Amino acid sequence: QVQLVESGGGLVQAGGSLRLSCVASRSIFSVISIGWYRQAPGGKQRELVAEITYGSTTNYADSVKGRFTISTDNAKNTLYLQMNSLKPEDTAVYYCTVYELSLRHWGQGTQVTVSS
Repeated sequence: QVQLVESGGGLVQAGGSLRLSCVASRSIFSVISIGWYRQAPGGKQRELVAEITYGSTTNYADSVKGRFTISTDNAKNTLYLQMNSLKPEDTAVYYCTVYELSLRHWGQGTQVTVSS
């Protein structure tokens, strides 16, 4: 079991930046994948934003490529999501997730709101 705690969300104007952090309760260096999902308001499905698989391969949703960057600090058991050039359509609850041993773990989420 691993606990994940996100932070860094907030209200920002379009074109602004935010950096999300996710601290894990133990090492996440050897997991299959770590990443960020988001769920927009209005009952939309949770969708992949960015992930790192097998420690090195990164994958981004087309809608955030070139604007968002995922990274880790293994010494701090922390996952980051740098979000630049934010758009109103990026408004969502952002969730940190870890997949290992056939289980997916989720954080509690952090709200990101982008005003136009």
